[in-house]
Amino acid sequence: MTPSAGPGTVAHRLREGMAGGVLSFPLTSFRDDGTLDPDGFRAYVAQRLAASPGAVFPACGTGEFFSLDEDEYRQVVTIAVEEAAGRVPVVAGTGYGWAQAARFARIAEEAGADALLVLPHYLVAAPQDGLVAQLEHIAARTRLPLIAYQRGQVAFTAASLQRIAALPNVIGLKDGHSDLDRLQRLTLAAPEDFLFFNGAATAEIQARAYATVGVPAYSSAVHAFAPEIADAFFTALRDDDHATVDTLLRGFYVPLVELRDRVPGYAVSLVKAAARLRGHRVGPVRAPLTDPSPADLAALTALLAAGLDLVGAAL
Repeated sequence: MTPSAGPGTVAHRLREGMAGGVLSFPLTSFRDDGTLDPDGFRAYVAQRLAASPGAVFPACGTGEFFSLDEDEYRQVVTIAVEEAAGRVPVVAGTGYGWAQAARFARIAEEAGADALLVLPHYLVAAPQDGLVAQLEHIAARTRLPLIAYQRGQVAFTAASLQRIAALPNVIGLKDGHSDLDRLQRLTLAAPEDFLFFNGAATAEIQARAYATVGVPAYSSAVHAFAPEIADAFFTALRDDDHATVDTLLRGFYVPLVELRDRVPGYAVSLVKAAARLRGHRVGPVRAPLTDPSPADLAALTALLAAGLDLVGAAL
């Protein structure tokens, strides 16, 4: 796919991909000194693609978008596009205020990305008119389809959702609030072909609940380090195999969330540490995040081994 593909084409491919696999949010590889490791990232993305995700979302939250400068961002998105080679859509992150988001959008477009995930803007709370205007400004400055991400200080009303959905290149919404009452109102207000994604942290925990309000697609941080577990859960959920879903939730996902909640930023730090445990060349996190403590790393190692054992895989 090329950046000239229309929003409808990209949305169709994303819908097809979401029906067949989880959405993969690859980590960004850094060396021990904190510099970008392009070769490590290329190898890592190739391994993610080999696990057959529905789409790849480089330089987003899990990929530490907030820590990348523009040159690093260009390298990350370019590598993801090259490795995907049109097999699955590549949706790059963008964010901050609309002016900076437009700069990153331009880079992603030049790099060949298929679409953009618009991460929550920086710092300030804003009224609904401002949230809509943020999307309007970005949409006016890129040909790429946009997926809005509501999380933190960004939360759309049904009326605002209808306004952004009317923009020609806004094709979907990723939700990180897990407010199912609000989300149900949004899905009912949206056009029939509008895409919705479960973007809760460790989305599998709430995947069944999201599906009940018409949002079965989800992003999987676990796919970043244990696609065997992520794929087993996805298959069980799709097939209404509730026994397997419950087994994986009790034996792996719930303990992972409990470990994640110990320290701010562990939603990324633990994922990166787990990827290193699997032998992936992803390196440390960048400040302001911190890598897990020795005690938490030991707990993660034991939990990962147990989770892999549940699906017949090994550390």
